[in-house]
Amino acid sequence: MIRIYTQQTQGQTWLTNHQQKSVVFACGLGFTDTALMPNISAAGATPEARKYTAIADAECICHGFRQQALYPLPPLIVGASPAILSRAILQHYQIPYSLFDTGLLLKPDQNAVNCINLGGQKARCVSTGKALELSTVNKLFEQGLTWGETLATQYSGHLFVLGECVVAGTTTALGVLMGLGYDAHQKVNSSYIECNHDLKGQIVQTGLEKANLNPNPDPFTVVAAVGDPMQPFIAGMAIALSRTQGVLLAGGTQMLAVYALIQRICDDHQLDFQPENMVVGTTRWVAEDPTGDTVGLANLIGDVPLLATQLSFQESQYSQLQAYEQGYVKEGVGAGGLAIAAHLAYGATQAELLTMIERTIAPYLAAA
Repeated sequence: MIRIYTQQTQGQTWLTNHQQKSVVFACGLGFTDTALMPNISAAGATPEARKYTAIADAECICHGFRQQALYPLPPLIVGASPAILSRAILQHYQIPYSLFDTGLLLKPDQNAVNCINLGGQKARCVSTGKALELSTVNKLFEQGLTWGETLATQYSGHLFVLGECVVAGTTTALGVLMGLGYDAHQKVNSSYIECNHDLKGQIVQTGLEKANLNPNPDPFTVVAAVGDPMQPFIAGMAIALSRTQGVLLAGGTQMLAVYALIQRICDDHQLDFQPENMVVGTTRWVAEDPTGDTVGLANLIGDVPLLATQLSFQESQYSQLQAYEQGYVKEGVGAGGLAIAAHLAYGATQAELLTMIERTIAPYLAAA
């Protein structure tokens, strides 16, 4: 149920070291104005709907289906929110979790979404070349370090799955990767069935031209120019956790960008992190997406094991889940990483995961 796509030996050692460890989930919620551009993301059918995607996904994580949801899941172009997958696994295995508002457009009602407000800010569009204030990036990174140390102490000996929910986050990921000097064009993924590479590339190129970064820019400056608020926070948290715990960065393109950011931050700022304790984990829908090149991107970044759950919705009774097999949605809100953790820690089978996910999605579909 888990396949290693890059760095086989390192990936296998990591899996062996973290088998049957109890799991903790942390997720960074953020927003970028890039999400408001037409046709940039399928994580919400319209720009207006995409304003609420992260908050609605967070309410789903906290409560599952509620008849009177304050933030109902927005209709997607095709498919169902990956938050439903994450909710199913978190609830079934009673996995403790923390949600962090790294910088949302709208502040969620705490009765609907129990999340920790870090006092960040939403990002401007990548095309501005001024996505975030540098002071905000630095503050979020320091908070990530602090929270990583706190959680490592609170849950010693656990496996930490770190997820994200940032609509249009693959575009900010492309921005950071390109800003760091990686030729990542045509390699990132998308929630669309076919990745909109040209649009992403144009937005990022415009932003990088306006930012006019130095030839070897400081990684925090790159995030400030073309990134999003989730990236520095999760990078800081992962660095701190890796010193003593196992870390699974749960996502595809976005978490590969965070991993590249971690490498550069630690190199440029002489920070200690333990790469042998860290992997990137996603779904096979991302790892094998023919319209991106996730494996090539992981190899480009270098010494990073890329894992993916082999979870399948081929036999699902629901078309909204079968859509994942056609290439829609693919991943989000830590879904792939949590599925990997369920296999690794609790021995979850394909049949068990499908059953718990269908049980979680059923009331949403009945009410639609």
